[in-house]
Amino acid sequence: MNILHTWIASAALAIVTVAPIPVFADGDPDAGERVFRRCISCHAIGPDAGNKVGPTLNEIFGRVAGTVEGFRYSRALVAAGQEGLVWDDANMDAFITRPARLVPGTRMSFSGLRKAEDRANLIAFLHTLTPETAMGTAHLVPGDPELPDEIMALVGDVAYGQYLASSCVTCHQVGNTESNIPSIIGWPAPAMVTVLHAYKNKNRDNDVMQQQTGTLSNEEIAALAAYFETLE
Repeated sequence: MNILHTWIASAALAIVTVAPIPVFADGDPDAGERVFRRCISCHAIGPDAGNKVGPTLNEIFGRVAGTVEGFRYSRALVAAGQEGLVWDDANMDAFITRPARLVPGTRMSFSGLRKAEDRANLIAFLHTLTPETAMGTAHLVPGDPELPDEIMALVGDVAYGQYLASSCVTCHQVGNTESNIPSIIGWPAPAMVTVLHAYKNKNRDNDVMQQQTGTLSNEEIAALAAYFETLE
């Protein structure tokens, strides 16, 4: 079994295998802005926002955990990001429910939001700070390679990508709150291509991912990226 295929295919399988999760798209961003008042003593937002007790939350979604420039994170959160934690709706919901459960050892002392409605509204508000145009670069970290134009220009075969993914078992689960394994549904294809090549080229540290991406051709990476971009 190709472990990378296991790593990637699970996001698709999770659509039908994971228990129901909150519908974050139904959150009210205006109500979420009011919920955010509980966060504003530690986190700044907006065009001129800088880091405070906590990092700025501009463009949070799609960002690898622990990577805001100039902010000193706990070792636990930095390690979580290095292991693959990316801020998507499900991971954010888990974190603001109980930060220390998702990332044991985090310095964030917030006790959490108990009401699912408050969390959905806050997430909807935070999405207004993450323009869709920023989502591609938000998945990247310093040290990721700048790939040649011929690789980035490859048009992935969605059907082939689905074939590669469907042969594997679930690993990345939507709504998974018990590990730092992120969902990769809906990633922009250029971002996923870059990240997979980062492991293949050993720009990112993960022995398993380096080994498994080393077996993938450029066309296979493009196909997988094209397929997962189509999922919602």
